[in-house]
Amino acid sequence: MANRTSTQNLRKRVRYHYRGNAAGSTLRLTLGCLLGLELRRVGSGKRMTFGKAGEAALSQWMADNARVCWVEQDEPWTSESQLISQLDLPLNLDQNRHNAFHSRLKELRAQARQRARELPISS
Repeated sequence: MANRTSTQNLRKRVRYHYRGNAAGSTLRLTLGCLLGLELRRVGSGKRMTFGKAGEAALSQWMADNARVCWVEQDEPWTSESQLISQLDLPLNLDQNRHNAFHSRLKELRAQARQRARELPISS
């Protein structure tokens, strides 16, 4: 796997997953789709989010149910592939085709995007 260094620190990345929107967080996109929230095109129509109410509901759900922990490592990308192959991480799509839930989750997200394309752009 290539080293894809983020320009953001861990705190900013985690904060965005908790307070951002589905357009910028694959975790939020996945959780919102699993929770049955309606994905909509917003702004110019290229970005997709769950709208203000949906994103707020998702943020609250995450505050009540999601937890984050980490282990410091100088080169975390060296362990990522190994961990993904050894652990059951059903919400992770990258490098995770072997997971039994991978195809179902990928399809769920694709269906949500397709429905969003068929709906008018939200304000």
